[in-house]
Amino acid sequence: MDTFIYKKSAGITALSASMTDFTYKKHSHQEYAIGVTLRGIQQYNLEGSLQLSYQNGVMFFNPEQAHDGMAHDETGLDYVMLYIDPQMLLQITGEKNRVRFSTPIVYDRNLEHRVLSLSHAILSAKNEALCSELLVSLTDYLILTNPYTEYKKDNTLVGKAKDMIHNNLGNVLKLDDICTELNLSKFQFIRFFKAHTRISPYQYFLNCKIERAKYLIEKNRDIYTAVAECGFVDLTHLNKHFKGVYGTTAFEYLSHLS
Repeated sequence: MDTFIYKKSAGITALSASMTDFTYKKHSHQEYAIGVTLRGIQQYNLEGSLQLSYQNGVMFFNPEQAHDGMAHDETGLDYVMLYIDPQMLLQITGEKNRVRFSTPIVYDRNLEHRVLSLSHAILSAKNEALCSELLVSLTDYLILTNPYTEYKKDNTLVGKAKDMIHNNLGNVLKLDDICTELNLSKFQFIRFFKAHTRISPYQYFLNCKIERAKYLIEKNRDIYTAVAECGFVDLTHLNKHFKGVYGTTAFEYLSHLS
């Protein structure tokens, strides 16, 4: 049975997942994601390369880094994941510019212990002060081991296209408007955007809608506001796409947070 449990504390979302048959659709997150494979092998495609995270592997995903995910074989997979807002990471680490993790998987017992300690504290609803202290312990170790490089800013045209998409999440994606603004044909734009982001404009648009819906669900504790403001046809439409990214429906996600 596939199970996905989300909890949030100290501004950090933790996920405990157990999966056999489920497959994540290609997607990305606005946050950094750091996780540990507990059992089995996690298989995913990241920036055109196949990755395999074995037991005790610590996984790094950068913001907007497109990936999918599944269990490598029929024995299944257990893992935990932490989602950390980029601005929060900068605040804690004291870095001036956004950083980018340069290695997708590492095997480091000290790092693994810190990720597991924080995820366990959040998932078991420990005191928020303790969760904050464990987050600092994790980021201090990241600074010590320095597993990242300076973040490479978006190409100017890609950045402008992303801004236009983010500003119109409640509407239908209009490629013609973006292409006119960027002075590119529709097919030039699709190829250009995908070459820079590893994801199509429509996939990026849909992913942003789902991320926005998740934020609104957390903020308002209401699913239907998210449906309306993000331009989904109905709750079924939201749930279909939400589950492809988070492994659970929007309603189930809300019930975990309550």
